[in-house]
Amino acid sequence: MTSASTSNTLVPWPADGNVAAMHAAVERLFRASDAASVLEICEAMLGELGIGGRLHWRLIGDEPSSSGGAAQLDLAEDPQGLRTLVLELPDVVTPEWLYDHLAWLGRLSASRLRQLAETSRLYEAISRLALAERLQRALYAIADQASGEHNMTEMMHSLHAILGSLMYAENFYIALYDAATDSVRFPYYVDTMDREPPSPDESVPLQEMRHSLTWNLLQCGQAIMGSVAELTQQFQGRFVLLGPVCEHWLGVPLLRDGRVVGGIVMQSYREDTHYTQHDRELLSYVAKHVQTALERREAHEELERRVSSRTAALREANRVLRQQVLQRQRGERLQAALFRIAELANASESLDNFYAAVHRVIGGLLYARNFYIALLDEEQKTLSFPYSVDEFDTIRLPRAHGRGVTEYVLRHAKPLLADPEEFERLSRMGELTHRGSRSVCWLGVPLVWGDRAMGVLAVQSYSPEHTYDVRDQELLTFVGYHVANALQRKHTTESLKQAYASLERRVTERTRALALANRDLREQIAERERVERRLKYETLHDSLTGLPNRTLLLQRMEQALQRYHSDTQELFAILFIDLDRFKVINDSVGHLVGDDLLFQVGGRIRACLKTRDVVARLGGDEFAVLAEGITDPKMALLIAERIIDELQTPFRLGAKEIFTSASIGIALPSPHYQRPEELLRDADAAMYRAKDEGRHRAAIFDDRLRREALSLLEMEGDLRRALSRNEFVPFYQPIVELQSGRTVGYEALLRWRHPDRGLLTPGDFLAVAEESGCAESIDWQIFEQVCAQAEALAGPDGFVSINVSGRHFRSPDLDRSLLDLIASHQLPPHCLRIEVTERALLENAIQVKRMLDNLRSHGVSIALDDFGTGYSSLSYLHQYPIETLKIDRSFIVELPREGGHGTAVVRAIQALADSLQMQVIAEGIEEEEQRDALLRIGCRYGQGFLFATPKMAEVWLQREHHFALP
Repeated sequence: MTSASTSNTLVPWPADGNVAAMHAAVERLFRASDAASVLEICEAMLGELGIGGRLHWRLIGDEPSSSGGAAQLDLAEDPQGLRTLVLELPDVVTPEWLYDHLAWLGRLSASRLRQLAETSRLYEAISRLALAERLQRALYAIADQASGEHNMTEMMHSLHAILGSLMYAENFYIALYDAATDSVRFPYYVDTMDREPPSPDESVPLQEMRHSLTWNLLQCGQAIMGSVAELTQQFQGRFVLLGPVCEHWLGVPLLRDGRVVGGIVMQSYREDTHYTQHDRELLSYVAKHVQTALERREAHEELERRVSSRTAALREANRVLRQQVLQRQRGERLQAALFRIAELANASESLDNFYAAVHRVIGGLLYARNFYIALLDEEQKTLSFPYSVDEFDTIRLPRAHGRGVTEYVLRHAKPLLADPEEFERLSRMGELTHRGSRSVCWLGVPLVWGDRAMGVLAVQSYSPEHTYDVRDQELLTFVGYHVANALQRKHTTESLKQAYASLERRVTERTRALALANRDLREQIAERERVERRLKYETLHDSLTGLPNRTLLLQRMEQALQRYHSDTQELFAILFIDLDRFKVINDSVGHLVGDDLLFQVGGRIRACLKTRDVVARLGGDEFAVLAEGITDPKMALLIAERIIDELQTPFRLGAKEIFTSASIGIALPSPHYQRPEELLRDADAAMYRAKDEGRHRAAIFDDRLRREALSLLEMEGDLRRALSRNEFVPFYQPIVELQSGRTVGYEALLRWRHPDRGLLTPGDFLAVAEESGCAESIDWQIFEQVCAQAEALAGPDGFVSINVSGRHFRSPDLDRSLLDLIASHQLPPHCLRIEVTERALLENAIQVKRMLDNLRSHGVSIALDDFGTGYSSLSYLHQYPIETLKIDRSFIVELPREGGHGTAVVRAIQALADSLQMQVIAEGIEEEEQRDALLRIGCRYGQGFLFATPKMAEVWLQREHHFALP
């Protein structure tokens, strides 16, 4: 302690009268509840001691503050607040005995502050223990719910209540995420403000909740807590509020092996209720146990479902098994009866004993107290009863074949189950006449052998207690077949004995003959094996080159493809090789030299490869190579380039030196290839691309080629389906008089109404149609529709023109087919105009002229389409019956331009047509300047987008016709 000099006199120790007050102050000090009370009591005690000064707190570690030279005494430390109780004394002289009193007061204060700190620490420890106990009880309750007998809904309610005991959880829901379907299910959802809670059994796609709080919780996999404003700032641009606006939100993920499988969320709509970091940590900890409880409950319910399903399956199996046991018991009895019948048939006993034994066997299966067997003698036409046991008809004498119930079964060769009503019905129908005693129930089945009914096995009952049903009929019928077989065996035993001797003799002779035949057969087998080996080799190899053929190549390719599917590192390549211009060589030097060239080509290709690789000749000048051990496409290209270089060396064939080259297509395996033919097909397609790129090169099949091939294949299929569905329709573009704008006719243009791609023009599909051979069928489908609509479109003075391509003129009866089509629709010939191109006139000119003359003679007019773009030979303008020239649009486009040659060409064509008295139609008019230029030249007719675009016939038929004679 420090002191300072002063001139004032200090108050001495209090008198005895104040001692009681000091004791009371000390008692109050030890009853102080906090540090502030200690400070107040110390101030009071200082007053009782007559000590002036000011008490205040200073944090431990801070420097003492200087207050005008006043002395500062550290009385006591507060361990709880980490501070020191400091007394500032006035600047006076302090006696030594006063420091002892202050030290005593400091010790008392320090002791009480330590007691308060220890008490506070104990209270905090007790509070933590109480919280830990509550948490432990909650975890025990969660674990108990996971192993309890409650259903999932009850368990969710219990989990809600448990979490409510730990923190505020009035609004609470659990979300479970299914990664397989990318969806979220809410098995438990409680919200006091949400009026449309999600269904617990309905899964919602996660994308429908994009940027919601639940979506962010499942995406980030970390706990989220805060108000709406805080969360909006936290997820900038990735937050969309779904449902009611909450005051505070807390959610923690449910994790399984590090993957998010769901989340637990609590919301507060109260302004005075917010979640704390402690709540967040507590919920995160509890969520792990909730996830474990949910997994255990799901596993428990799945086990219960499986046990229930297994129990039901076992119950059904037990029922089926009992039925099978009963059926097996009946089957065993029936089997034993059949075995017994078979034994009797093979026994050497008499027929009487056999019949009696059969009666006993049948009696073990059904009621057979009244039983008899009837046999038919076909030679004498009589019915005998070799065995009969009956309560009333003790004797059954043989009789002629009549109309009794036994004869009815014989006649129809089918079983009969009859009661008195059935007997009466059959009697009224004249089917039978009743004989003997009347039974309550009668059952008889035919004994059939050799596809004929030769007897009857019958049982009957005279008592209502014993009747027969359909099951007994089926049983007796089945037994009857075996009895019939046994009887047949009995009757044939004697004949068999006689046949045995003859058979043994014949067997001996046959054995000798078979020995000789066996020797000859072995020689033939040996020869056949040699031939088969030779045929097998020839089947798998090319006869000209000796190389493997397509069959052997495909076998080896299939093996390589299987190895690739087992291990994708086992790469290989298919090279499709085609000799360039081989047909020219073959046609110029002969087939013998061509065969020799193919033989040497095969040898050179073989020399470029490894021993394990396969070289095959596919036919003609096509070869294929299976190269194994390929690690990347560059190796396949190197092999192809080596083969191309080798084949570039000239071949010496006799006295001639032949040069050739090769185009090679390469295909590499990929997982989508399932059959070797697919690889070979794609290699072939790559070879054609190499030829298109200039020959004497190699090309690798890629995705672009695959897409082109698939597109071409799809287009071909669509074309053939379109033909069967009549999807091709004509669109009509008017041909107008340029001066007045009146329509004088129409040109029919092809369109395809594709079900997926919409309306297609010929440029989209005509090339594929020509390659696939569908073009002519499409044209005839259009011709058919045009002929059906032309008269309505053309009216009395107009016309409709159709485009006939050159391929149609290859058919010698084109003119006859067109005239038949016109006649079938009763179309006036002048309503139809045929448009042909210059190229069509040059192909088989004589046949084309004959057909055009025939059409013209029947009234069909002829127009020359696209005039000026072909040969434009003037010789055929007067040779063919052409009435109209159509100027190609390429010349019309040039008309408005300054210095263009289009005007001169069109003027020349118009002058030529005028001199030959031909009509001129300009195509592709799109601008007024082009129309004006044509009028100045003298052209009268035209067509183009300036006047109208092509439309269906229905559109034009709704408008009034305005025709001018051309």
